[in-house]
Amino acid sequence: MFRTLGGGDFVENQTKAAHPHAVTELCEEGSRLYANALRRGRIARADVECAPCLTEFALLHPDPDDPDWLRPVPPAVALARRLDPLERDIAERRRLSLRLADAFEPFMTLGVQPASSALAITVLEGSGRINAALDLATAQCRCEMLTIQPSDDRFSERSLAKGLERDKPLTERGVRIRTLYQHTARYSPQKLAYVAQLAGGKAEYRTIDEVVERLIVCDETVAFIPTRDDQQVALEIRHPGLVRYLIKVFEFMWSRSVPLSAGGRYDPAPGGITDIQYSIAKLLVEGHVDEAIARRLGMNVRTCRAHIAKLAAILGSGSRAQLGYLIAQAGILEPRDRPAGGECPA
Repeated sequence: MFRTLGGGDFVENQTKAAHPHAVTELCEEGSRLYANALRRGRIARADVECAPCLTEFALLHPDPDDPDWLRPVPPAVALARRLDPLERDIAERRRLSLRLADAFEPFMTLGVQPASSALAITVLEGSGRINAALDLATAQCRCEMLTIQPSDDRFSERSLAKGLERDKPLTERGVRIRTLYQHTARYSPQKLAYVAQLAGGKAEYRTIDEVVERLIVCDETVAFIPTRDDQQVALEIRHPGLVRYLIKVFEFMWSRSVPLSAGGRYDPAPGGITDIQYSIAKLLVEGHVDEAIARRLGMNVRTCRAHIAKLAAILGSGSRAQLGYLIAQAGILEPRDRPAGGECPA
């Protein structure tokens, strides 16, 4: 805007240093003095020293008959000077938009997918974009949100506050929340504190020995899944078929889970094997390494290895290979009576 005065960037910088405001935000003193000048036909130069913006914005110009006085530029003239470059810019942008439309017009019918398919899956890169998309989806959620949340050693007070900031408004407006954790969440003070602030009525929390991966579904219309372990890339899925499939995966796991408030989940079986050790034994026999077992059960590797050591001591194993053999021989992996998860509401 300042370039229309003919002074280029120098005038803009000079204005900011002397009296920093835009012409669209004319200061109170400048407005008063400009109005006085219009009423009287001129104004003393000394009277406007406190408002240099009037000359910088070309609202006043020197009186040709007396250098100590300034004359006002008529408002219509001043306005036209300001509008002219803006209208030229708008006209140029319109011409540019037409040229862009002409350039892309030949391609508009070549292999274009329907909008619903083209926008069915969106790649979100970076925590900023992911959180923004989640915030929008949860703000628009009206009926139910389903979540699978693998245990995370990084679950801090900050992530607790962020989760409450996003989820509490949901329950307050009547949205139902169902969340699945791994059994290890029962030992996490942060997770239990989080659940305590949201549990009851519209929020339900259950645990299961293993979860597949993080998942969030809102109103059976949009789902979010990660594509990298560092959680910095995610997919926003709006394809109805894919969303329905993910909901079925959730419901399958929910029906086999246990309410977080049930308690008594880790009491040893008659053979001295706890539920956690049962899950570890199953994964050991399947050939998983310690790191993979820890990740799937939501615990750190040191805790996982401690459970493996206890399992080995119970069975009298002296090596990893022998442990797998003894697990199979002891019949640990035979079907066990496990608490039922209950029917899933429709």
